Order: sequence, then C-alpha cells, then structure tokens
Amino acid sequence: MKSIWKGAISFGLVSIPVQLYSATEEHGVSFKQVHAEDGGRIRYRRFCELEDREVQYAEITRAYETADGELVVLSPEDLAQLPLPSKKIIDVVGFEDAGYFDPIQFSRAYYVKPVDAAAAKPYVLLREALKRSGRVAVVKVALRNREAPALVRVLTEEDVLVLHTMLWPDEVRSAQSVAPDEKVTVRRQELDMVDSLMDALGGYDPDEFTDEYREAVEALVASKEGIAPLPKEAVGEEKGQVIDLMSALEASVQAARDKRGATAPRKKAAAKKTAGKKAAGEKTAAKKTAGKKSAGKKTASKKTAKKTTKKPGKAA
Repeated sequence: MKSIWKGAISFGLVSIPVQLYSATEEHGVSFKQVHAEDGGRIRYRRFCELEDREVQYAEITRAYETADGELVVLSPEDLAQLPLPSKKIIDVVGFEDAGYFDPIQFSRAYYVKPVDAAAAKPYVLLREALKRSGRVAVVKVALRNREAPALVRVLTEEDVLVLHTMLWPDEVRSAQSVAPDEKVTVRRQELDMVDSLMDALGGYDPDEFTDEYREAVEALVASKEGIAPLPKEAVGEEKGQVIDLMSALEASVQAARDKRGATAPRKKAAAKKTAGKKAAGEKTAAKKTAGKKSAGKKTASKKTAKKTTKKPGKAA
C-alpha cells in the first residue's frame, strides 16, 4: 500500500506522527466509450475556450467560480498557504460512543500507521484507551483538498487504528417523504414469520457474497462471438402481481431452511443417537462391572469360609 497522507494525531498535549493508507479498493467493471458504428474510441480533450486549442494537463490550474459567475484563478501555491491546521494535523475534538454515528455519514476508510518507533508508544496508548472505553475519537482532517469530520476507531481483529472520513451534516439529505404515506397495519403473526425468516437465513458470511454482475460481464465478453438475443419475456417490464404476504413469507422461510438448515437437524438427531448409544454402553459396562465385583465378593467369601472351617481341625 502507498501512503496518501502524512501528519500527526493530536489530542491534548500528545502528538502521534502517523501515515494514512487507503483501507478499501473497488473491483467494479470498467467500460470504455466507443463509436457505435465503427468501434472507434471516444476520447476527451481539454480545450481552452479563449484560444480554441487543446492544452496539456501541466498548463491547467484551478479556479473558483463566484456567485456572479466570475472565475478567480488559484495557484497550487495559494492553496498550499491556506491557514488550515487540519492539513497536517488530525485534531481530536472529542470522544463519543461507537454506536452514536449512523453509517450513512461514513465516506472513506484509512488505516492509521505510526511513522516510526518513537510514535508506537502513544499510538498503542490511544488504541488501548479507545478499546477499553468502547468509544471513538471524533476528529477533523483535510484530505484530497477537502476538510471533513472523521472518527478514529480500533479495528479489533488487526489491533490497528482506522480513520473514517464522514459527510458534513448538511451533506446528508433529509429522509422526509421517503417513508410510505399510507397507514399500514402489520399483524403480529406477520412479524413472527419475518423473525422466523431471519433466523432461517442466518447471519452474514462474506464467502457467500460474490460480484455476480462482474462475473456475468466477463462471461459475456468471453463468449461475445456467439451471443444469443435475450428472450422477449426478459426484455419487457415485469407486471405487478398481488401476492398473499403470509404465503410468501412461509415459502421464504421454508426455502431458507431447505437451503441451509437440512443438515443441522440431522446433526442434532445423530448427536442424540450417539449420546443414547453411549448411555446404553455405559449402563451395560456398569452392569458388567457390578456383576464382576459381586462375583468377586462371593468367591472371596467362599474362600474365607473354607479357611475358617479348617482352623478348628488343626487345633484339635
């Protein structure tokens, strides 16, 4: 991984020199634009409106458009001299419970690594303090020409700090008018059936998730020479169907159980049979042992009786 930012985490009088590494990468399908008639590549070129000529990337700088449409040119030097502490400092402004933030606010994730051995001690100190308290550090940071709120938390499995950039509150759109306007009544039986469906489906297994779209596109590209047209039924829009909700839920529960639950009951039954066999075996063994002990006691008592009978004869 390549470091994308270098600075320090600052909380109170403690400063931790760190580097940030992108924690995620996407593997989606990438398409190129071509001319439909002859397959020629479509490319974008940068033209100057005043000179009507193509310009190289090195000749391009940034400009800010004001409310009246005027463009104010800003050079890289102008931006570098901004009095912005968060350019090189991850400033901790507070601590909050881990469940306080809604995932809709999260943007990107970065691994936080101490720069050198001297930074390891305060790094581990912050990590262990967050782990013990169950809280996250709320910070501000400037990355990729954008200042944003963020949080620092502990990735417990790897014992590493992770920084999650977040959206500003005014960047999260309101959810008003999204929920159904109609008054809907949900019966208890329906909720119970959904609970059964959730139990039957089980938890999250990352190994069961694959990018079927990418696989389908790759297969399509591989077999492009002999492609067959889609059937007409698949091209048209699906018509809405009125279904019985309870019937659909019951069928879903049964399908989920058939998919992943067929082996579980058998295992339990097998375990019960094995336990029964063990118990029966233990009882039989106990009976045999008890029989042997009893037989041993009888034999010992017979021998003792014989010895007792002989003693009076010897005395006479």
